[in-house]
Formats: sequence, structure tokens, C-alpha cells
Amino acid sequence: MDLKTRILEDVKVAMKSQEKDRLAVLRLVAAAFKQKEVDERISLDDAAVLTILEKMIKQRKESITLFEQGKRTDLAQKEQQEINVIQAYLPEQLSSAEIEQLIAAAISATGAASIKDMGKVMAAVKPKLQGRADMAAVGAKIKAKLS
Repeated sequence: MDLKTRILEDVKVAMKSQEKDRLAVLRLVAAAFKQKEVDERISLDDAAVLTILEKMIKQRKESITLFEQGKRTDLAQKEQQEINVIQAYLPEQLSSAEIEQLIAAAISATGAASIKDMGKVMAAVKPKLQGRADMAAVGAKIKAKLS
């Protein structure tokens, strides 16, 4: 079963089991899928679904930062709960060592020598790491290695 179908099925399960918080998050995810499909007139594959899920998690992390700055821990906790629901659909996260290995392999494969080659390295690692690592952190690691 593809990821999109699994999430849409989980919406039905959450409705039947009356899990209101989980249902609300899953409906937001389903709405994001529908919006993307309507806007671009496409049918989403797993890669596109992962991209949407990562974007939603990133938005919530940014919101948590702002809520904590504004001393709104109640709202920050709500956002964290939403992240937990969404992350359940992402593939297993890679360890730091595995990420380092993939970066090193991409640097040698692309022949990157300086920070100017960062785009080449990111393009090489992104398909392998999508949904399995925080791409902002990966970018920082690549930048550190090329500097």
C-alpha cells in the first residue's frame, strides 16, 4: 500500500475510533495532498507525499520555536503532538554515522572540493535521505565538510 493510501485509510480508522486530535492532523495532511494534486493536476507518488510531510513537520518546528519565544508552551506542545503523528509516516530516520557516510560518498562521487560544489553534493544525497533525515542538518554537515 502506498503512503498516501495508508494515510487516507488511517483517517477512516481515526474517525471510527474517535481519536479527535489524531484525526485533525490526518485531515490536515489529507487536505495538503488534495491541494497539491488540484494545484498541479498530478497524482502524488510516495516521494511527493514525503516532501509534503517533511514540509509540514518543518512548519510545525518553526511554530514551536515561535511559541516557546512567546512563552506559549501549551501551543508548542500541541504542535509537537502534531509532529509526532506526522513522523509516524516517515521512514526510519538514519543515524548520524550513516548520514556522514552518505555525505562522504557523495563528495567523492561528485568530486566536490569547495563550498561552491555544495549544490552538487546536496543533489546527490537528497534522493537517498529524503524523509530519513533533516535536510537542513544535512546541509549544515555538507557545508562543514566542504569549508
